[in-house]
Amino acid sequence: MANANAPKRALIEGKPALIVIDIQASTFIDDSVVRSIDNMPGYKDRMLAARAVIDKAHDTGIPVIFIQEVHRPDLVDFGRELEGDEDIHCLEDNPKTKIAKAEMGYRPTDYIVPKRRYSAFFGTDFEILLRGLKVDTLLMCGGLTDVCVHYTFVDGHQSDYFCRVIEDCVGGSSIEAHEASLRAMEYLQTGARRSRAEVLSAMDDYTATKLTA
Repeated sequence: MANANAPKRALIEGKPALIVIDIQASTFIDDSVVRSIDNMPGYKDRMLAARAVIDKAHDTGIPVIFIQEVHRPDLVDFGRELEGDEDIHCLEDNPKTKIAKAEMGYRPTDYIVPKRRYSAFFGTDFEILLRGLKVDTLLMCGGLTDVCVHYTFVDGHQSDYFCRVIEDCVGGSSIEAHEASLRAMEYLQTGARRSRAEVLSAMDDYTATKLTA
C-alpha cells in the first residue's frame, strides 16, 4: 500500500549537487565483447547523455562531484567484491580507471571522490564534502544503476538527503536489473526517478530562484 501521507517534495530541495558516479574512461575505450563488468545495451549512450546535465550544472553554479571507483593493484581492498559476477576492475595503474574528463566536460573546479567500495559514502570523505558545500539534494547520474548508483542512493537516503536519480542518464548491468533498481529507489523516496529534461528544467528554476532571492 502506498503512503498517502508522504509529503510532496520539489525535485530540488534546498541546495543541490550533481553526483556523477563512476563514469570512467573504460566506458569509452573498452569495446571488448567480454567485459569485467556487464553493461546493459545502450550503456555508453546513457553516460554520454549525462554530459548535458553536467554542462547545465556548470552553467548554473551547482557543484559537480565525480565519484571514481579505484582499487589497489594488489587487490587488497576488493574484499568480497570479486565473489559475485564482477571480475577484477578499476585498478589504480590502469588508464581505463581514470575519470572520463574529456567526454564529461570535467572542470578543475569540480570535485573527485575516490572510493574502494560500491557506495560513495563508504570509507570516503564524500559526506564531509557534502556538509562543507551545505548540500541537501543529490542529483545522481552514472553507473551502475543496480550497484554503485543504488547503494549510494540508499546511503544518501539513510543520511537524510533528498535523492534523485536521473533515469535516462544511468545504466545498469542489465535492463532488468536497471529497472528493478529504479523501482527500489522510487520506493524509498517518492519522486526519486526523474528524467534528464525534468532535471535540466529544475536546474534553471533553481538558478532563477537564487537570482531573485
